[in-house]
Amino acid sequence: MPGHERAPEAAGLSVPPALATGEIEVLGALPESSNAALLVRCVAPDDSVLAVYKPMRGEAPLWDFPDGTLHRREVAAFELARALGWPRVPPTVLRGGPFGPGSMQRFITFDPAEHFFTLEVAHADAFRRVALFDLAVNNADRKAGHCLLDEDGEIWVIDHGVCFAVEPKLRTVIWTFVDEPLPSDAAEDLARVRRELEPGGEVAATLGALLAPDEVAATAQRIDRVLAEGRFPEPEPGVRPFPWPPI
Repeated sequence: MPGHERAPEAAGLSVPPALATGEIEVLGALPESSNAALLVRCVAPDDSVLAVYKPMRGEAPLWDFPDGTLHRREVAAFELARALGWPRVPPTVLRGGPFGPGSMQRFITFDPAEHFFTLEVAHADAFRRVALFDLAVNNADRKAGHCLLDEDGEIWVIDHGVCFAVEPKLRTVIWTFVDEPLPSDAAEDLARVRRELEPGGEVAATLGALLAPDEVAATAQRIDRVLAEGRFPEPEPGVRPFPWPPI
């Protein structure tokens, strides 16, 4: 049925059962996080996965985002990436835990010496899609260190708690592609997901369970704007375009 096509499941974007329902064993706190972030092991009868658990009660208040919503934005970012088929956002679910409800995201083993500035030339095509994704979700904090290189040489992106604001807030280190035409296949994916953001669409329902109605509507409007322009835009006037610190 037109408008209801499903993207093929991108490699690594399926949710492991252990992540969604396994028993949670807390291993320790992750350092240098502005909000509570715990490394945990999720254990199911036939599998176990390492994960990052971000409980709602550990979120620091922000003046420009509603309290208690950052973990839901993490899940919404994964769901939009899964609908698109890109970029690689680690599987992330909303679930209870030892410190209350929060987001649970599969832990990616990565090379800590690598980040966007060391990877951007060799992985330009992957980062074009990251840049498009950040435009769609209005990512207010795309630092270079949020771009991970895994053991198989694939790029993953993390930390999406300050996405989906209605007001323009895009702050990113990825301005490499300004004025380039959008990749045609990525534009097709955006158009497909945009159809599913219409009322009654599957993506609209999924995001609507995690975000405010005006935030879902603003996501559709941002995708409309990107597709209408057909090119990677310049920074919005009057908005600080870079995160701090950049890495």
